[in-house]
Amino acid sequence: MMWNTPEKLRSLLCELVSWESQTMTKGEQLFSSKLKAKLQQLQYFKENPSYLKLCDVDRGRQVVSALYKNSHVNETVVLISHFDTVQIEEYGSFIPIATMPEVLTNAFKADPSMLNESAKKDLVSGDYLFGRGVMDMKIGLALHMQIIERAIAEKWPINLLIVTVPDEEVNSAGMRQAVKLISELQEKENLKIKLFLNSEPSFSQGPTDLKEYVYSGSIGKIMPAALFYGKETHVGEPLKGMTAPFMSAFLTAEMEWNEKFLEEDFGEQTPLPVSLKLTDLKEQYSTQTPYRAISMFNVFLMKRSAGEIMNLFEEIAKEAMEKCQTRYEVICKKQGVSTIGKIRVVRFEELYTYAVNKMGIKQVKELKKSILSNDTFDDREKSLRIADQLMIRCQELAPAVVLLFAPPYYPPVNSSEDSLIQGAVSLLLEEAKKFNIPLEQIHYFNGICDLSYCQFQAVKDWKTYEKNSPVWGETYDIPFEEMSKFSAPVLNVGPFGKDAHQISERLHVKSAFVEMPVLLYELLKYVSKNSQVVE
Repeated sequence: MMWNTPEKLRSLLCELVSWESQTMTKGEQLFSSKLKAKLQQLQYFKENPSYLKLCDVDRGRQVVSALYKNSHVNETVVLISHFDTVQIEEYGSFIPIATMPEVLTNAFKADPSMLNESAKKDLVSGDYLFGRGVMDMKIGLALHMQIIERAIAEKWPINLLIVTVPDEEVNSAGMRQAVKLISELQEKENLKIKLFLNSEPSFSQGPTDLKEYVYSGSIGKIMPAALFYGKETHVGEPLKGMTAPFMSAFLTAEMEWNEKFLEEDFGEQTPLPVSLKLTDLKEQYSTQTPYRAISMFNVFLMKRSAGEIMNLFEEIAKEAMEKCQTRYEVICKKQGVSTIGKIRVVRFEELYTYAVNKMGIKQVKELKKSILSNDTFDDREKSLRIADQLMIRCQELAPAVVLLFAPPYYPPVNSSEDSLIQGAVSLLLEEAKKFNIPLEQIHYFNGICDLSYCQFQAVKDWKTYEKNSPVWGETYDIPFEEMSKFSAPVLNVGPFGKDAHQISERLHVKSAFVEMPVLLYELLKYVSKNSQVVE
């Protein structure tokens, strides 16, 4: 067997990491074919080439799937991972070796100046392997490859489907496409999905935290956004207009850290909302005031739907604009100047309907098309630019704040009360004792992961999301229909590491190459127990 020992698994990981695959780069595009060629070394896939697939996503990127199928059962575990990584610019002079874990680790030993104090201690201990992607999350893929090789050799009584995707780090375009592939394979191969198992790493909960975690769910994320459309004026006559920065200041003050968005479940809490972007749309300097601006906010979810978030966002926006209006009117009264009108708060779906009635559907579609075809804009920029261009043509609505959703959207998922998951977690906690691993359960993985697209029952009121996402159905969508065919629980079990997305990203060697293979084996043995035999 090629990957059945700690040394061979470590070598496999280093090879996968050396295939540099930063999101939106050529390396990410090439990774899929390299991985397919690697998996084709297994005799099983030489004999069953149709079980190894590449599925197109976009921008030359592909999902890789590999199916081990036992003809006597239909129950299946889907092994999910992603192979893209974040950028490597922070490595400075070490950029050429950032994806060469053994070389980089030795280079840090010679010159640890770029590492934080905690990382320096871990480096000296010899217990960690450094490099971009070793932790987040090519080790998860390597472990899944080891698992499927063992399952083939030992003829496990359960089906395993490896699904590894690009673009987890930006828009989850890979997983959103993979959902369609899994749905197709489920029907074509008569698979009954019993578990979606991700192997994102176990994240420490603080600088001194050495516990390891198993996650029975994943936190959700949604991005409410706003276009502020005021009234332009000359700086010499400021009260004849209203600046967008003035308007945005009130909403930002109300949204930032707003505890109304706080959710709690199983004793865990969502982080508070925070601004992700705030900028005016004035492209060059002049003495005309900036009258258009945009903002985006990060909101985490546990139970709430997109509809509930939009209702709350609208409520807060109205309160903020009332405060803005009051402040503006007080100043105008003192200065003896007439006001320009009341600030409206409108949802994108209301603006879109208004624009269609005014301009006609053909003109609105042409406007959208001109923005959607601009490859210099990402989906977030396109969303806000569409709202902006509609408002430019509907200025009679100003001053106004247009509320919308910007991609991506990660629905929350949780399987903590599922009996299979409860049994699996109990097993893992017991097995961990054999290695003296301080393992605990967390109910929501807070790093955001692709498991969000594996449970349809978690997605409520998604029509509100569709109607208020300007790029929906064009450059962004979520396969809700395919997701509705899934009913299996989710679980995330992966090795211990530290400092994902940092120069000090590192993986605990014993956890990754010795302990986790045993835990995953015992987990899958437990899941495969009582698998129903297909007649």
